[in-house]
Amino acid sequence: MADETRTTSAEGSTGGGERPERSSERSSERPTDRGGDRGGDRNRGPRPGGPGGREGGRKYFRRKKVCKFCVEKIDAIDYKDYRLLGQFVSIESGKIVPRRLTGVCTPHQRRLSSAIKLARNIALLPFSARAS
Repeated sequence: MADETRTTSAEGSTGGGERPERSSERSSERPTDRGGDRGGDRNRGPRPGGPGGREGGRKYFRRKKVCKFCVEKIDAIDYKDYRLLGQFVSIESGKIVPRRLTGVCTPHQRRLSSAIKLARNIALLPFSARAS
């Protein structure tokens, strides 16, 4: 293959300015399918226990999360109510639990996070979980 490259480069130096053609052997070495499939065959069929089937997996009903503050008509979130605020702080790490887990609406989540931060600053709530 090195001999082929030399002969084509010698022919191409006559002033044509064209690039030598690549041999078809080289393109066959590389796989042509460059899809981003990283995990095997995509056409495996449905999984057991998936939608429509009850074998293997449990079918459960996921309740729609509603904002606790909207339901109970709580307008002001008091930073001194540490029991209420403690429900929205994780036990393991002491972080504020996100909206997608609690179901709190956006305006109440903003008020809730500022109330938790205020309560932390005056030592009503811990900044982190207890070390064990």
